[in-house]
Amino acid sequence: MASMSDDPDPDRFVNFSLLSHLAVRLRDKVPRGTHVKSSIPYPRAFTGKDIVSTIQNQIQRELLINHGVSTTDRRAALQVARSLQQQLFFYEVEWGQKLLQDGVEDVYMFLDDLEGNSEAHREREELPTAVITSLTRCYASSCSEDDPCYSFACPRRQTEDWLSTVDPGILHTLPESEVHRQTIIYKTITQEEQYVQDLDTVEALFIRPLLKASPPVMPANKLDEFVEEVFGNILDLRECNRRLVEAMYVRQREQAPIIQRIGDVFLEAAREFRFAYPTYVGHLPLAEKRFKDEIESNADLRLFLEECSRQSKQQEARRLDLKHFLSRPSEHLQKYPIALEAIMKETTEGNPDAYYLAEAIEAIRNLQNVAQLRTFQTAMGKGPTGKWEWHDIVAKDVRESLSKAEAKRQSIIFELIKGEMAYVRDLENINLIYVQALRESDPPVIGRERLNSFITDVFHNFTELHSHHRKLLDQLHDIQRDEHPVIRSITAPMFDAALNFRDAYMEYIPNYPIAAYRIDDEMANNIDFKTFVDQCVRHPDAHRLDMKSFINRPIPRLLRYELLLKGIMDETPATHEDREAIPQVLEIIKALGKETEPGVQSAKQKVQLWCYNSNLQFKPNESVDMDLLNENRSLIHAGKLLRQPDTGFEWNGWTELFVLLFDNYLVMTKTKEKDGLTKYNVNRRPIPLDLLTLASFTDPPTQRSTSILRLGLGGGNRHVEGGPTPGGGAPDTANDSRLVYPCTIHYNGRLGGLHTLFTESQQARAELKQKLDEAIGLRKVVQESNKVFELEPLSTDTFLVPSISSAAVPSWNHENSLTGKVTCSVPFTTADGRALVAIGCAEGVWIGFRHDSRSMRRVLHLKMVTQCAMLEDFGMFLVLADKALFAYHIEALVPSSPQSAHTSQTPQRVNGTRDVHFFSVGNQCGRTLVIYMKKKGLDSVFRVLEPVVEKINERSKAPASFTSRFGIRPARSEWFRLYREFFLPSESFNLVFLKAKIAILCTKGFEIMDLTDFKSVTIPLRDDGYERLAKRGESCRPMGMFRVENEFLLCYDEFGIYVNKHGAPSRNTGTIEWEGTAERVAIHWPYILLFDSRFIEVRHVSTGLLAQIIPGNEIRCIWDGRGTCIPPSTGSESFQQMSLDPRIHCVMAAPEPVQHGAVGRPRSVAQHVFELTPTMPLYPPGAPGSPNNSTYLQQQTVSPPQSPNLLPMTSWR
Repeated sequence: MASMSDDPDPDRFVNFSLLSHLAVRLRDKVPRGTHVKSSIPYPRAFTGKDIVSTIQNQIQRELLINHGVSTTDRRAALQVARSLQQQLFFYEVEWGQKLLQDGVEDVYMFLDDLEGNSEAHREREELPTAVITSLTRCYASSCSEDDPCYSFACPRRQTEDWLSTVDPGILHTLPESEVHRQTIIYKTITQEEQYVQDLDTVEALFIRPLLKASPPVMPANKLDEFVEEVFGNILDLRECNRRLVEAMYVRQREQAPIIQRIGDVFLEAAREFRFAYPTYVGHLPLAEKRFKDEIESNADLRLFLEECSRQSKQQEARRLDLKHFLSRPSEHLQKYPIALEAIMKETTEGNPDAYYLAEAIEAIRNLQNVAQLRTFQTAMGKGPTGKWEWHDIVAKDVRESLSKAEAKRQSIIFELIKGEMAYVRDLENINLIYVQALRESDPPVIGRERLNSFITDVFHNFTELHSHHRKLLDQLHDIQRDEHPVIRSITAPMFDAALNFRDAYMEYIPNYPIAAYRIDDEMANNIDFKTFVDQCVRHPDAHRLDMKSFINRPIPRLLRYELLLKGIMDETPATHEDREAIPQVLEIIKALGKETEPGVQSAKQKVQLWCYNSNLQFKPNESVDMDLLNENRSLIHAGKLLRQPDTGFEWNGWTELFVLLFDNYLVMTKTKEKDGLTKYNVNRRPIPLDLLTLASFTDPPTQRSTSILRLGLGGGNRHVEGGPTPGGGAPDTANDSRLVYPCTIHYNGRLGGLHTLFTESQQARAELKQKLDEAIGLRKVVQESNKVFELEPLSTDTFLVPSISSAAVPSWNHENSLTGKVTCSVPFTTADGRALVAIGCAEGVWIGFRHDSRSMRRVLHLKMVTQCAMLEDFGMFLVLADKALFAYHIEALVPSSPQSAHTSQTPQRVNGTRDVHFFSVGNQCGRTLVIYMKKKGLDSVFRVLEPVVEKINERSKAPASFTSRFGIRPARSEWFRLYREFFLPSESFNLVFLKAKIAILCTKGFEIMDLTDFKSVTIPLRDDGYERLAKRGESCRPMGMFRVENEFLLCYDEFGIYVNKHGAPSRNTGTIEWEGTAERVAIHWPYILLFDSRFIEVRHVSTGLLAQIIPGNEIRCIWDGRGTCIPPSTGSESFQQMSLDPRIHCVMAAPEPVQHGAVGRPRSVAQHVFELTPTMPLYPPGAPGSPNNSTYLQQQTVSPPQSPNLLPMTSWR
């Protein structure tokens, strides 16, 4: 077989319009070689450029001879190459899906190529088949290059240009520039005709068949919406361009063959385009997205459009899909300035058309800018166009023509409008993503009976906000479209909006805490709702934000307005009217901001505190109620700390802690992630700020140990933590030798001591100290302003004890004035109305006027006085001195007049021997009783006495001697009769009168006894299930018992616990651990006071919450409210009468010892005696009649309860 090279014309049998012929020529001619891609060499391969070049070499002669196309135009060759690629005539070596490009990036090979030389290949059974219409010749026999046939579709006629229609004689008279100008005008008219045809195709091929499709591709109501949203006003564009084509036809008829003026036609068209094109182009991104979403979800629509595309190929020599037609107007609009500039370039100077062309170019470019602006506005923050900034939609020459200040001003105005768009869209998304979805969910996410309430509580009046801001945004968009690219002012709509949306914000913002709580509560208790919210977070328009982020959106928006308007004003010229207008808008927004700011801050803090409150994890039976749900609570600081290892081994290195500094407690925790939530495991007992002192923050930094074993590091201090470090984390190993900065604090509580904290920088240490100083100072100010009790001095300089440094001194005398330790006191009022107070100490009893130290006089020379009481109804004063109980008529001690009948009455000794440990006075069953306890072996023997009025009021039958007056009397007292006597086989510490029974505080706990039959029960229970409580009770001493509605609060020296009438714990909160060690407990309803030697701890009796810490030195309670005619404040009534009278006395040592008398006399320390006076009406939280009752009750509807609900229980009778 002769080779092809022997044939003088090898192309004579090749039809280049048949794809199979071109495929064979390509396989034979394409240069093969070794090409590398992804570091892999491929032999016998070729690039995309090789393919296009080979095809171009084959068809260039055909194109030039038969079609008049320049040989440098490779587009036809590229089209043929892509057709061969689609039919897998060759393949990309990595089987990529990229469309073939005229370049060297991609490498291709033939499927049937074998190893060896290029001729060693197998013949393919099938070759690609297609007709390349652009290479076909006309079928008419009479058609020639010089005389094209009649057919409009004739290839030779399609290539006809303006030159072929003009008389050659006229052409010779025209300059070359005019020839080029007319050619461009002719081509522009042709392109406009084709564009109108494409718009006709949209209606004929897509819109009409879609509306008439049977069966319909989607429901009728949805179909109309789809057509409106996808096609928009494309038919209006067609009418505008039809009028443009008609105008160009008229101009052709008027001025053919030389069109003198075309610019005015386009200028008029630009005026018509001004309304239609920006609307369509601006809406195009949304139309494309709507189209894409529907295509992906609607199979019927996909089949329908595929059929439409096939029909388009049959009608025309191209197959175009709907997406191409939708973007056609936008692309065509961009071509106008290019064509007009080309015409203008060829227009001679002095031609009047130049002016019109310039105006038309400017008008259409402005049209493009407006269309671009519409695209941005319509996007509403979605997609790439929604992310545009001011410089993206303003031409460079415009930006450069503006001053730097004006450019910045325009940029800020644009930022305000863009931010408003995002804000309005988020408000719309609240309804779309959450409200509608919740209402339409089936099965319901939230029960139908609760759904409306939930939506109201969470989303409140967001629709009202949306209405105001949608109106504002529309006004801003109108200004932007009218004045773009340089906006003069947006102050007017902002002023109007600020006046109108005030009430809506004042209602919305305070509701935020309720909304956040309802969401958290529903998430914690409704797994379906949690799943729903998780799904909503993944919604494309949610931006990965959760529900709370959406409802919080309006809160910071007001502050953003203020910031942006200030920025605009700063860049506004001094003569601009905005200089006067913007401050007025700022004043309105600032006023609104100030009014809503408390709500904003309160909302944020409440959310934060509620989160911490719900996520703080205490060890079993170690929880502390820090009152974090109090509406006045705040978080001062939070940060990371480092803690030194507790043991000498550093296997795990330093531990990272997370410190929370509230306005009342310092809490050290370890964080732990669980189910996407951060849990804070409390590492040490929370430290009340009232008991926190800063010991040292100036120690030099130290290096972390680099050894596994630490020897003697830290001085044996096991309380070691670290401080907050900005952005710093904890080290992973013990081999980290970075410097750490120690901060030492002291916790003055029972479980306290020194804690050394470490920070990783000096700056962090300084910040920690600053925050601690701030929190402690704030706590002192708040406590001083809201203290429950204040100390009113009863005596400041009467009672003295020797200082520790002085030697032992004799008892009290006129020389040294030492009174000994104050042990007890009792206030009383004499028959003549004098308000007095009796104070007992080691050297006797003093009586004087309250609050008047100088009036104090010693009235009893008794040693070791430990307890006293006053029975005002009987005029009797009881005193326990050196374990002997004496009774005195008060008139004998402080006579109202020298002629008083009892002035000389002899006192009586109540007990026979010196064995009384304590006594208690109270009322029961209408009787006034005095009960004293004496020990007999290990038993406690109690004698219950009742005063005998007749004997007390009898005149003394014998003159009282000095000795008898002060206690030396026969053992049997005539003023009392024995009412009952019983014993308890246990050591007893105190006795409390209840309403119908008595409670004996003993080693077993609290023995509740009925005096009528001596039946008793011991509480708290020691049965199965309460072993831990029983064991704890055995190691602590009972101090007091108080009724709280239907419960009882049992107070030990280290803790308290609520029990029911059976003695079983009534609350699941466990014990209440005191901050100090209670040496005495007293009650002034509704507070209990626990006396540690260093401070007084004041707590709510019904909740156990810490209300106040009163610091002092050697503090002791000397009167707890009992031992007078005033009914003791035991909490025996649900809401007893609130008393503002002092019910408790205490004594504490003066800070510095004082020198008395001449030099060399012993130094002494004054003992200050105080009464604790309530500073305000003392209401239990939420009690009826409480001034803040409504606030409290409202708070309870929007936040978790501060203590568990109590079941109604009956009391002991």
